[in-house]
Amino acid sequence: MHAACLIGVLVANQGLVHSPLAGWAQTRPEVVALDDGHTSLTFAQLHAAVEQHAQALIQRHAPATVFVDDQLSTLQHMVSFMGIIRSGRCAAVSDPDWPSAVRDSVQRALGASLTEPCHTHTATPTSPFYIGFTSGSTGIPKGFRRHHQSWTESLRVCLDTFGMDAASCVMAPGRFSHSLFLFGMVLGLWSGAGVVVQERFSAPRLMNTLRSGQTPCLVAVPSQLLMMLELAARRNIAPIEGVRLILISGARWMRDRTAALQTLFPKARIVEFYGASETSFMAWMDADADASAPAQAVGKPFANVDIDIRQPQGQPPPPMGVGQIYVRSPMVFIDYVGTPDHTAAVRDGDWLSVRDMGYMDAQGYLCLVGRENRMLVTQGKNLFPEEVESVLMSCADVMHASVQGVPDAIRGQQVVAVICAKHSSPALSAHALTQACREQLESYKVPKRFWVCADWPTTASGKTDHAALAAWVQASFFNDASSCLHPLH
Repeated sequence: MHAACLIGVLVANQGLVHSPLAGWAQTRPEVVALDDGHTSLTFAQLHAAVEQHAQALIQRHAPATVFVDDQLSTLQHMVSFMGIIRSGRCAAVSDPDWPSAVRDSVQRALGASLTEPCHTHTATPTSPFYIGFTSGSTGIPKGFRRHHQSWTESLRVCLDTFGMDAASCVMAPGRFSHSLFLFGMVLGLWSGAGVVVQERFSAPRLMNTLRSGQTPCLVAVPSQLLMMLELAARRNIAPIEGVRLILISGARWMRDRTAALQTLFPKARIVEFYGASETSFMAWMDADADASAPAQAVGKPFANVDIDIRQPQGQPPPPMGVGQIYVRSPMVFIDYVGTPDHTAAVRDGDWLSVRDMGYMDAQGYLCLVGRENRMLVTQGKNLFPEEVESVLMSCADVMHASVQGVPDAIRGQQVVAVICAKHSSPALSAHALTQACREQLESYKVPKRFWVCADWPTTASGKTDHAALAAWVQASFFNDASSCLHPLH
C-alpha cells in the first residue's frame, strides 16, 4: 500500500492509538504483530487478547487510570497497555527498576487519578491514553500525560516524512517504560507491519535479528548503535543489509560516527530526530545528508511543527541568537500529573518549551546548545556542557562523557569532565583529551580535570545520569572515598 493511502486509512480509523488493531486482525490475521524472540502473537491473537483484557477492566469497574504491571514481559506489557486504552482508560507506565519508596511516592502523588471511576468506555481523540514518567528534580519521577491525537498525529507525520520504510516491521530493542521505544512498538502495530522487541538489550542478538531482514526499521538510541559498532569492529562483522531505515533519538548522535554506521548498514537511511516526551517530534535530519550543517544542528522542523527561539534581553537577534526553544504543534502533551517540578516544561498559550536552549541558523537548522538547568557559569561566561561532551565523545576512545562544574573561588565554577572509555581502547590520558578540546573549543570551555567511571550510571530511560555523576564528582573533588570515580592523569 502506498504511504499516502496507508496514512489515509489510518487517520480515518477514528484517530485513536488502538483503533487500527481491529482492522489488521481482520485483513491480516496471520501476520505476526508482536515477537520477543521466544513468543509471538499474530494480529488476530493480539486483538483477541486485547479485547479480553479490556472487557475484564470494564467488568470490574477499574478506575480511569490503570498502571501497567511492570513485572510482565515486554510482550505482555503491550497486551496490557493496549487493553487498558481499548477500555477507554489511561495507561500509566512505570519503570520496573524503581525502588519501592519511589513507586509508593509516585502512586501517592497521582492520588485520586488512580481511584476515580471511569465514566465512559469510549475514548475520543482528546482523551488521555498514556502517562509516562521522566526524571524529576525532586527525586520523584514526574508524570506526563498524552491524549490519543498527540500520538496518532505523531504516527501520521512519521509515515508521511520517512515513507514506507517507517511502515515496515519495527525493531524496538529498548524498555517499554522508555517512551521512544514504546512509540516504536506502537508504530509497528499501528502500521500493521508488526514489531520485534528485546526483553533485555543484547547487541549480538540485535544484530542477528537485523541481519535476518525481518525488521527493516530500527528505532535506537545512540548508545545502542555505538555498542553495535564496537562489537562489529572487534569481531570483524560483515555488513548487515536487511535494514532500510534507522531512526535515532534519545540523545545527541555523533555524526562523525555515521560513516561507520553506514558501512555496517549499507542499505539503511540514517535519520536522527530531536524531540521530548512532552513534545514528540520537533526536528529531524538525515544524519549525513548535509556536511554544511553545524555540529549542533538537530535538523529542520517537521511539517506540522513551528519553532520559536526566545532570547533573553541583550542577546543578538535571530538567526544566531541563543534562546529558549519553544514549539507549537498538534503533538504536544496534555499536562503533568503528580508532584510539581520546577524543571518541568513551561507553556505560553499554544507554545511549549522543555527548557532546551538553542538557535536557528541561516540555513534553517535548529541548533541545540544544551539544557537550561545544566548551564555552567565559568569566568563570567555561560557554558553548556553538551558542547564539550560532544567534543569528548568524538574522540575515538571515549564511549560516554559528562561535563560538570565544581566550586572555584576565581572562576566561579571550574569545568571538569567524567568519561567512560571503550572496552577495546588503549589507556586514555588527560593530556590527549585536553589537546582534543583545545583544538575545537575556546580555552574557558576546556576541562581542568578528568575522571574515569567504569560503571556508567544511566537514568530509567537509558540516558546518562548526570546528577549521579555530579554527586560523585563533588565527592572526588573533596577527596571523599565514597566516589566511584578514578582520576585520569
